[in-house]
Amino acid sequence: MQAVSPVLPSNPTVKEVVLAKDQPEYIPLPVACINYADGATSRISRYKLSWRERLRVMWTGTIWWEQLTFGTPLQPQKMHLQEPFKGYKWEDK
Repeated sequence: MQAVSPVLPSNPTVKEVVLAKDQPEYIPLPVACINYADGATSRISRYKLSWRERLRVMWTGTIWWEQLTFGTPLQPQKMHLQEPFKGYKWEDK
C-alpha cells in the first residue's frame, strides 16, 4: 500500500503537506489539510493498493488499520472507500 498525492483529486486547491518529510526513520506521508469553520482541523491521506493487495482484499474482505498512540487517548478517525467531500469547495485560511 502506497500513500499518493494529490490526496483529494477533485479538489486540487486543497493545501497539502508531507508529514515526516525530513525524517529518514519514517515513510513520508502526503496529507490534505482541512480547516473547518468551528476551528476543528482534519488531515486526510490517500493510498493506492497493488494488484496483489486488491486481490487479497477482494478475497478476504478485510483491511487492518493500526495506529500508534504512544499511550495517549485515541483520536476520532474514519476510513473511507471513496473520496471524502468530493466536489466540496474549500476556503484556505
